[in-house]
Amino acid sequence: MRHLGRSHSLKVLRLLLVAGTMLVGMQALRSAPGARSPSLRLSGDIVPTHDPVLICQGDRYYAYSTGQRDRRPLVARMSRDLRHWTPLPSPLAAIPGWAQAMVPAAREMWAPDISRVGGRYRLYYSISSFGQQRSVIGLATAATLDPGSPNYGWRDEGLVIASHTGDDFNAIDPNFVQDRQGGQWLTFGSFWGGIQLVRLDPRSGKPADGAKPTMIARRATTEREDAIEAPFIIDHGGWYWLIVSFDYCCRGVKSSYHLRVGRARSMEGPYVDRAGRAMRDGGGTVLLRADAEGRDRFRGPGHAAVLRDRDGRDYLVHHAYDSEAGGAPTLRIEPLHWDAAGWPVVERETP
Repeated sequence: MRHLGRSHSLKVLRLLLVAGTMLVGMQALRSAPGARSPSLRLSGDIVPTHDPVLICQGDRYYAYSTGQRDRRPLVARMSRDLRHWTPLPSPLAAIPGWAQAMVPAAREMWAPDISRVGGRYRLYYSISSFGQQRSVIGLATAATLDPGSPNYGWRDEGLVIASHTGDDFNAIDPNFVQDRQGGQWLTFGSFWGGIQLVRLDPRSGKPADGAKPTMIARRATTEREDAIEAPFIIDHGGWYWLIVSFDYCCRGVKSSYHLRVGRARSMEGPYVDRAGRAMRDGGGTVLLRADAEGRDRFRGPGHAAVLRDRDGRDYLVHHAYDSEAGGAPTLRIEPLHWDAAGWPVVERETP
């Protein structure tokens, strides 16, 4: 090896020091609060997952999702770090008798939603059968989510709202939300009549006396084209943000499901997209969608929820179909960021 002069050696040393400083700076940026980071690398019990929702209690995270053939009526799982997941027993052992009687064809509970209200947890759930409008939303409550706690136990609170053939809404995909004045609401809906919003009685968690569902978003005026469902509302930056799923799930890697978003100053809307188009008229800015060429490993991302973690970070929770695992519906968690204009954005990394 040729001997380097002293001046050249000093230049190399300075370059190494600068490179090292840049590397440390980049690492600090990645770990700093609010810094962008890619999709979380998940492991353990993450398949199958449809329609997930996520909440934190103490030092643990709990996720609930639509029941599967071998895990009924709901799927439950737990994690200590948001990354590795282990299975838990279903919160309820079976579909409640009243719900089974109203929807005899149902085999699982669908699209649960979890929140803490006062001193108890509320678990809203759907009972339906594929492609049918005969549906119900029910409610169960519990003091704790930890199955190992002596206070653990779910109490079914019965019917919240029902839909029948011919109604202008479909009673599935519930999401509980509270406004800044303390008012409580339930948004829900799939296809028929689009996305609905109804005011709740805070004492019961069920529709207030005289309250009727109001449509806040839809795709089109015909039932066949109204492919919108799975609403989730969050409060951020002085706006209420409505996230919905467009198009079709449940077709594996051929699923066209994707996420769109709009915002409103009032819980009741009107919700509009970046272009100012009302979501009541089919508007919605794309939040997350697989690329058209099929290069993304995870296809058909949809049915989202948002977790605001203990450190203030936001995460987008959803399912997508893994093209490297035969299209298996898989739990996905993506850091959710907010751009300079105040709109949510997702930064992904394909494992």
